[in-house]
Amino acid sequence: MSRPSGGDEIAVGIRVLPEGEGLPLPSYMSADAAGCDVFAAIDADVRLQPGERALIPAGFSIAVPRGYEAQVRPRSGLAIKHGVTCLNAPGTIDADYRGPVAVILINHGRGPFVVRRGDRIAQIIIAPVTRVRFERTDELSATARSEGGFGSTGER
Repeated sequence: MSRPSGGDEIAVGIRVLPEGEGLPLPSYMSADAAGCDVFAAIDADVRLQPGERALIPAGFSIAVPRGYEAQVRPRSGLAIKHGVTCLNAPGTIDADYRGPVAVILINHGRGPFVVRRGDRIAQIIIAPVTRVRFERTDELSATARSEGGFGSTGER
């Protein structure tokens, strides 16, 4: 498949862990997909009851290049069809983390949901990180919104 449009391709090292043997590497599912699907690296089915969450291993570790992060995000199909999503979305994998990747899934649906080995459970996006330096100040620049918070810009 051709690489996604809109940017340079970067290399990300990936180490397949024993539980991930035989599963696909994270993969783009269409030519212009932003995220790569991640697969469940479990030996036995995991049954999630409504309101229940579980940590599902992805079967790999990655070396995110310095200046980037990996964002673990929900899959829209799981959300709309089953009410299943990632609990800490987006989850961040920092450039200095080299441990196993896992996904926290939660079932917000009305019935049980079964995760099986090889199911596409999330997507991962590699994105640049901007480092900031916070500078203490007594005043912030003025805007039209000012201190208007939740719901202050309209009803919807």
